[in-house]
Amino acid sequence: MFNMIIPAFIVGGVICVIGQLLMDLTKPKFTPAHVLVAFVTGGAILGALGLYEPLVKIGGAGATIPLSGFGYSLAKGAMEAVGERGIIGAFSGGVEATAVGIAAAVFFGYLMSVAFKPKG
Repeated sequence: MFNMIIPAFIVGGVICVIGQLLMDLTKPKFTPAHVLVAFVTGGAILGALGLYEPLVKIGGAGATIPLSGFGYSLAKGAMEAVGERGIIGAFSGGVEATAVGIAAAVFFGYLMSVAFKPKG
């Protein structure tokens, strides 16, 4: 069990440290929104180039849970769908591959907004 937990913790931690360093060393130019876009885009690019897959094999959930893992899943889903359905798969495959995560984020975001008073 620990041989899966330790690598996931290290890989996920390194990804988070990179994001924190980006925000701390580039203030005020690089905001959390910039990190979000950079990580999703970077994960998609690394996934499309086949460079993110070895990180997923080593780090497991430590590589797939952060935002870069979302980008990787988008790219992987799009590439698999292109193989099955052609060019239409490029547009639908990424959303299909990440639909559960997107639906969960919307659902739990809604629950939190109902349970707690959002500041406006």
